[in-house]
This record gives sequence, C-alpha cells and structure tokens, in this order.
Amino acid sequence: MRRERPLSVRQEAILRLIRSWIIEHGEGPTIRQIGASAGLSSTSSVAYQLAQLEERGLISRTGRGWSSCRMGAR
Repeated sequence: MRRERPLSVRQEAILRLIRSWIIEHGEGPTIRQIGASAGLSSTSSVAYQLAQLEERGLISRTGRGWSSCRMGAR
C-alpha cells in the first residue's frame, strides 16, 4: 500500500487561502491572487501547486479557470 505524502507548508497555505477566499468572495481566487498571497511570482508554480491539490481531491474546478475552484470532498 502506497502512503500519500503530507501536504507541504506551501500547499497548506494555498488551501487555507482558497478556503477563506471562497467564504469571503463566493468563488475561488485567480492564479495571480494566489501567487501574490503565497509569495509565488510564477503563475506556473501556482498552477503546479493547484494541480497537486486537485490530484489529491482537495480542490476541484467547475470550469476551466482556477477561479472556479471549489473545496474537494476530502
């Protein structure tokens, strides 16, 4: 049985940011908003982190963009 690695500090921070942003604004933040809050200037770095969270089922998208992300079932 393969065990999942724990979330990184950055992934935890991004997950908290998404959760609070959705509560406050009713939709997910953009990649640039996440990057600014997480201290990441590269949008590809943010997209990578989001893809990792989506792969684990912690977030999902209802549309093509990340601002349509929602918290996952886990």
